[in-house]
Amino acid sequence: MATALITGASNGIGLELARIFAHVGINLVLVARSTGKLKALESELLQQYPSLKILVLTKDLSLPDAAQDVYQELHTQNIQIDYLVNNAGFGDFGFFTETDWGKEAQMIDLNIKALTQFSKLFIKDMQQRGKGKVLNVASTAAFQPGPLMAVYFATKAYVLHLSEALHNELKGTGVTVTALCPGPTESGFVDIAGMGKSKLVKGRKLPTSAVVADYGFKAMMRGKAVAIHGGLNKAMVFAQRFTPRSWTTAIVRKIQG
Repeated sequence: MATALITGASNGIGLELARIFAHVGINLVLVARSTGKLKALESELLQQYPSLKILVLTKDLSLPDAAQDVYQELHTQNIQIDYLVNNAGFGDFGFFTETDWGKEAQMIDLNIKALTQFSKLFIKDMQQRGKGKVLNVASTAAFQPGPLMAVYFATKAYVLHLSEALHNELKGTGVTVTALCPGPTESGFVDIAGMGKSKLVKGRKLPTSAVVADYGFKAMMRGKAVAIHGGLNKAMVFAQRFTPRSWTTAIVRKIQG
């Protein structure tokens, strides 16, 4: 039976992806910082799918070589990863000169470094076996600069570009990399980022994590390179091709704040 590794599996899109993988009979390795939430999810899934094998790993992936530690643990337990979901990540809201560097450094380590190291480690194994799938959770933020969330938007641009490059490099190997690019989602991200007052989300009915996870799962299984969730989001990304970047940046600033 195949196994999926999901980072940031304790809530939001990661949690919903875990439910989807479990539903289709794929074993799970669940990674996040919250042992309690992971254990609760494990209990829920095993009640529904008793034959499922689930490994819970409590790990702060923003720490140096955390991805290597996870990889080594799985190697020791002889667990092969067929599906890698790099979902862990967070954002921060505010003017660059006023936001906290410690939080932003942690964001870069998690959103970029951990994701890249996980990809490096597991994709090599997948390529040797001639099969495997990777889902990197980026964002519609990846397609333009983001005043008031400058570092977060930049990290997601990195995730998108890395994913597209790897998708191209891996053509013909049996391994695919998909960048999932949702817009604002009902996932707990807004609260963690402190952007509740942003016009981008204030008063809006956001798509649920379950809906976005289902969309991302299907896109990954099809081996799609980039998956933008939502018709309006797709239209906005398309329109940027014909809009001067200075205008795009100004529009994002107006929407954000």
